[in-house]
Amino acid sequence: MRLQKVLASAGVASRRVSEDLITSGRVRVNGKVVTELGRRVHPETDQVAVDNVAVQLDTTRRYLMLNKPVGVVSSMQDESGRPDLREFTDQFDERLFNVGRLDAQTSGLLILTNDGDLAHVLAHPSFGVSKTYIAKVEGRVSPQTIGALQSGIELDDGPIHADKARILTSPPGGGFSMVELTLHSGRNRIVRRMLDAVGHPVVDLVRRQFGPLNLGTLQQGAVRELTREELGQLLTVSRQAPSARPDAE
Repeated sequence: MRLQKVLASAGVASRRVSEDLITSGRVRVNGKVVTELGRRVHPETDQVAVDNVAVQLDTTRRYLMLNKPVGVVSSMQDESGRPDLREFTDQFDERLFNVGRLDAQTSGLLILTNDGDLAHVLAHPSFGVSKTYIAKVEGRVSPQTIGALQSGIELDDGPIHADKARILTSPPGGGFSMVELTLHSGRNRIVRRMLDAVGHPVVDLVRRQFGPLNLGTLQQGAVRELTREELGQLLTVSRQAPSARPDAE
């Protein structure tokens, strides 16, 4: 298909505006700038970007953001009969699956898709896609504890460190503190185990960000399509992700 037609079909712009994008050198195909209007591309195999933001050409792919509630397991069919993700995906014709997992007692951002390649990059820790969590924890968290979380602590399954950590609230009288942690590890219940190891068991945990995506004002239990801009950012991250990182967990 001609490049301008593919861009129009993908919802980037009208065919006329797509032609202007091409002739002005703002479109790349497989990493190379294309300015010829007659260029043909294969939507199934070629990678296209506009202004260095990836474009999804395959219109059969679906991408959703869910604010997973507490009590729902990250599975499409739970063998124990617990509430699972089917209640959020049954309304869609495509066979969707979750990218990574959140434990049943953790709420927040979960991506649902039928794009296996994208899911592999986003879920596998070797690609270094970061996730940000906000945790309500027991006790007063000190700057020294934040430093320990960032420099690294030892768990039963090996060392781990947060890419970023900061105190949101820490009342002088103790009680409960709010902390934010960003990390790219995919280990099971890793945030809870890290905070427990430094003496601050988690009371409530929410994932607010996954790569470039932010939960924003999406209500708990709600699901929505990614915007074209969000999808472009997500695809760009997945296409630029290194195949391995020496510090990957």
